[in-house]
Amino acid sequence: MMGTDWMRAKNQPTFYPTGPYLVPARFVPDPQDLDITLRLNGKVMQKGNTNDMIFGIAALISYISHRVTLQPGDMIITGSPQGNGSHYGRFLRVGDVMESEITGLGAQRNLCR
Repeated sequence: MMGTDWMRAKNQPTFYPTGPYLVPARFVPDPQDLDITLRLNGKVMQKGNTNDMIFGIAALISYISHRVTLQPGDMIITGSPQGNGSHYGRFLRVGDVMESEITGLGAQRNLCR
């Protein structure tokens, strides 16, 4: 069984910044082959690919849809590549700038306050 800690912890209203745009699935040739990069103050802290996921996207959607009702536009936030704050012993501080990017989907920049 896939634990549901990630579903409870990361998929609640207001729990994750997104946007300002969404990319429809028809414009993503292979969602199981997207590079993911996170920089903290310009330094790469996380780098991976969706093909590294423990459970594939189809399996995740199947699992979730058996437990909750998914609606058009819903997003499933599952996690990120290795290298989070506890890995480095370095957690976010006021003034830090996080930049994240997913191949073909865009980039996002957030200032920590």
